Amino acid sequence: MNINQQLGKLKRGIFRIKKIPRFLILLIATIATIQFLILPALTQQPVKVQVLMSALEASQWQPFVEDFEEENPDINLEIREGPRATDAVEDLYSSAFLLGDSPFDLVYLDIVWVSKFAAAGWLMPLSDRITEDELSKFLQGDVNGGRYNGELYRMPFRSDGGMLYYRTDLLEQGGYEPPETFNELMQISQALQQQTGVEWGYIWQGKQYEGLSAMFIEILEGFGGFWVNPDTLAVGLDQPEAIEAVNFLLNTIEEGISPPGVTTYTEEETRLLFQNGKTVFLRNWPYVYDLASQPEESDIAGEFAIKPMVHQPSHSSGACQGGWGLGISKLTKHPDEAWKVIEFFNRPDVQKRFSLATGYAPALKSLYTDSELVAKYSYFPQLLEVLEKAVLRPPIAQYAQTSDILQRYLSAAITKTMTPEQAMNRAAQETRRLLGD
Repeated sequence: MNINQQLGKLKRGIFRIKKIPRFLILLIATIATIQFLILPALTQQPVKVQVLMSALEASQWQPFVEDFEEENPDINLEIREGPRATDAVEDLYSSAFLLGDSPFDLVYLDIVWVSKFAAAGWLMPLSDRITEDELSKFLQGDVNGGRYNGELYRMPFRSDGGMLYYRTDLLEQGGYEPPETFNELMQISQALQQQTGVEWGYIWQGKQYEGLSAMFIEILEGFGGFWVNPDTLAVGLDQPEAIEAVNFLLNTIEEGISPPGVTTYTEEETRLLFQNGKTVFLRNWPYVYDLASQPEESDIAGEFAIKPMVHQPSHSSGACQGGWGLGISKLTKHPDEAWKVIEFFNRPDVQKRFSLATGYAPALKSLYTDSELVAKYSYFPQLLEVLEKAVLRPPIAQYAQTSDILQRYLSAAITKTMTPEQAMNRAAQETRRLLGD
């Protein structure tokens, strides 16, 4: 075949291609686009991010989960419901991590778990994801409670702190201002018990459990003492200030200001006694305020207020720092998606709506003076004053064992099976052995 014949054949081929219908070319192009571009996008599944929390809080979070997923359709946030008891939830997290195959991308952390989880290597550091300026918008105690050895492992979501509740009507009737010192608390309690017939002066949590440690650290701070220095691991439980703190609690029972049964009370027993008008003063957490304000449930609605805990004249008030927040599991395959969840729940509008819906105290400082929140929770400005005096329980890896030691010996002191000196000396010695001193 000569060159002219070959050119002719080529022209005829091109001509035949040009004769392909235009609609067929468009159809082929459309099929190719669907196959290579659109179908992969449609079949790509959202990333699943899982977190475990108590059944009660899981139900409170669900409306916000739906909002998050609407804003982030590429992420499926799944909340796994755990038991109602905090200790049981911690055990489930610990077991999952110890098995080395935790399904949880996020960890919803009680403040006292942070040091244990971080020391075990179960959490990712977060400092490179947020600036100090951004952290300054949160309550300082909540931020500090998320650190271990100087590194941030937990972002705060909701706050908590111990405080003193007092009966405004009874103090006004007796002509007293709210107490600032331990002595004033004792004197006013005794006077109002005699003048008004109120059964008890001061109620606190004395059962042998974590609430006893939380309550005691506030009394300890007020006397100028300390429990464990996290930097040096020095133990202060056998120092004079700590023994004075124990003596104060014991004296409230011996002088009839607190009932003998206070050594068996948790938060709820003390709340009900206060709410039913049986005591002048109560040490408890913020959740009590809303419950005691319900006229159909409370005998003292509208007749009480809150303030920071009392202290010695030469020392300062302390509020045991509580609260919850989110950390990222070291085992997650989706750290960036997990951080998006944390960013969402750190937003002021989300924390505000959560607080309005549940009554929990937010971690962002600005919300305590938000007009809508203050309209619903008039005590929020006073609560901010309390939370700004936060005291941390020792942020050490052995916190759970350390707290157990304190609970046992403090319970022995207030039930008089040991003297305060004997109990605190034993507690200090056992704590030092635990910490390797």
